[in-house]
Amino acid sequence: MDKVLHQIGELLLGSVPTILLFLLTWAMYNFIVHRKLMAVLDERRAKTEGAVEKAKRDIAAAESKAAEYEDRIHQARQAILKAAEERRRQIMDARTSTLAEAKAAAEAQVKAARAGLEKEVSEARTRLQGEAESLAAVIVRTVVRPAGTAVPAGGVQ
Repeated sequence: MDKVLHQIGELLLGSVPTILLFLLTWAMYNFIVHRKLMAVLDERRAKTEGAVEKAKRDIAAAESKAAEYEDRIHQARQAILKAAEERRRQIMDARTSTLAEAKAAAEAQVKAARAGLEKEVSEARTRLQGEAESLAAVIVRTVVRPAGTAVPAGGVQ
């Protein structure tokens, strides 16, 4: 067993330079490559995440502007509809007032025409009354006149 332990000791002693070279290689790798690689990877991750964050902020800003534009469009449509409704109301008011004026004018013309007709009817009645009286007088004279008297030509004496 002594021999085995001696061989293990020699192996360990022979492996010391290999272990030292491995540790030196590991330290050099860590110092030269790994730290710089990690720094580059961290920078890359930061830039990527930064770009993603910037893209998210840009998307949020675009959505905000789109919502603002939609709101403005909605307000503009409401203003247009309100203006159209106001214009329609003004037209209806003007139409109503024009109709009322036309109706009043027509009623005034009807009243004037009725008054004129009543005046004409009154004048016609007065004339007819006068003519009826003169005709009655003529008829009475004709009936009361003696039978032998001739009626002059034209029928009036």
